[in-house]
Amino acid sequence: MESKNYQDELAHIRQMMERSSRFISLSGLSGVIAGIVALLGSVYVYFIFQREGIDYFDGERNIYTPALVQELFFVALVILVLAISSGYIFTARKSKKKNLKVWDSITKRLLINFAIPLVAGGFFCIALWYHHYFPLIAPSMLIFYGLALINAERYTLSDVKYLGICEVILGIIALFWLGWGLIFWAVGFGFLHIFYGILMYRKYD
Repeated sequence: MESKNYQDELAHIRQMMERSSRFISLSGLSGVIAGIVALLGSVYVYFIFQREGIDYFDGERNIYTPALVQELFFVALVILVLAISSGYIFTARKSKKKNLKVWDSITKRLLINFAIPLVAGGFFCIALWYHHYFPLIAPSMLIFYGLALINAERYTLSDVKYLGICEVILGIIALFWLGWGLIFWAVGFGFLHIFYGILMYRKYD
């Protein structure tokens, strides 16, 4: 009996330390929704290509005009806003259910560590856009996003690190398959998010 109580106390202490050092309210559903939004955005972009007379799957290296790339940039921005909004909604709901604060010192550190590689990557992609290196934008987005996840992992669920590693690897592979950025983008931001979101939901939610 004493041994069981000792183990229960250790488990409780471990849980308290986890709560005090990591943001554990991250919802797996937010990843699933973000993935679905990314896939829908990818389908929308495909129809934009068709509208412009671009056969994306013909195996040819397509040339995109600056105006088209600008439109694609704004589509990606809308997808980002929708993904972040859904992430906040599901995370706030999970925090409320567990009686945890959404915004505290751990959240601030999480966002700072996540934002540093992400903002740097954002400016890097803008520079690529400015210099018309359009095929490098999608791989760069995947790589910097993956680095942001890896950098933020110390303040949230450890599974986030593995998602980040997968994003970085996928981005590096995409560097050697320029012109197929939409496919890699859909896999990285769509299918990987859904897969890891389901895993995290079953494990933590």
